[in-house]
Amino acid sequence: MLKNTYIHIPGVGKALEQKIWASGIHTWDEFLEMEDRVLIPSVKKARICEGIKVSSSHLAAKDCFFFSQRLPSAEHWRTYSLFSDSVAFFDIETTGLSPCRDKITVVGIYNGNEVKTYVRGTNLEDLVEEFSRYRLLVSFNGARFDIPFIKSEFPEIEFKQLHIDLMYPLRRIGYGGGLKKIEKLLGICRSEDTDGMDGFDAVRLWKKYEKGDLEALDLLVKYNREDIVNLKTIIELTYPKMVENALKI
Repeated sequence: MLKNTYIHIPGVGKALEQKIWASGIHTWDEFLEMEDRVLIPSVKKARICEGIKVSSSHLAAKDCFFFSQRLPSAEHWRTYSLFSDSVAFFDIETTGLSPCRDKITVVGIYNGNEVKTYVRGTNLEDLVEEFSRYRLLVSFNGARFDIPFIKSEFPEIEFKQLHIDLMYPLRRIGYGGGLKKIEKLLGICRSEDTDGMDGFDAVRLWKKYEKGDLEALDLLVKYNREDIVNLKTIIELTYPKMVENALKI
C-alpha cells in the first residue's frame, strides 16, 4: 500500500490522492508513466514526480524515519507489507493505568519468529537496545497507553520509527472494541489458561508474583505473549481489507 500512497508528498492531501486513484493511477510507477491522466497543474505534477523519486530512494534504503515523519500517524499502517521484515509487535503490562503513578511490569516483543520478554527487576532495561533494532512497531492502543508508559520509564527511547497502532485502522474496517473482542470476531482463540483474562488480571498476577508466586509470573508472561503473537495474526488477516477500504473511491 505504501507504493499507492501520495499523501506523504508535500502539497498532496487525501482529496488529491483520491483524485489520482480515480484517474486509474495507483502506484508510483503508474504515475510516472501516465501523469497526463491526472488533471492537475503541471507544476503540481512535477512536484509529485519528484516526491515519488525521493520516496523510492528512501524506500530502497529502508528509511523508516523518512516515512514516519512524512506520513500521518493514522496512515502508518500503509507501510506494513514493505517494512514487515523489521517489525516488533509489542505490548506492556503495568501495575495500573497512569504512567505518572504506576509502573511497567512486563514487556513482550515479537519479531514474527521469536518472542522476547522483559520483566521488571530482571531485564527490563534491555528494552532500550531492543527497540532500536526495528524499523516498524505494531501495537494495539499503544499510542495512548504503551508508548507513554515506556517513555516515562525510558525517555531515551525516541520512537522515531514507524508505528502502527492497530486500534485505529481496524475501526475503519468495522472492528471496534478491545483486542480480545476483535480476536473473537476474527476467530482467534486464546489458550485455556488465559481465556477471559484482561488487564486487571495482569495487575493481580503481578501482585501475586511480588509476594513470591512464580507461577503467577509464568501466567502473566503467557498472557502477554499471546497478546503480541495475536497482533501479527490480526494484521495478516485484516491488512488486505484495510487496503481495499483505503483504495475504494
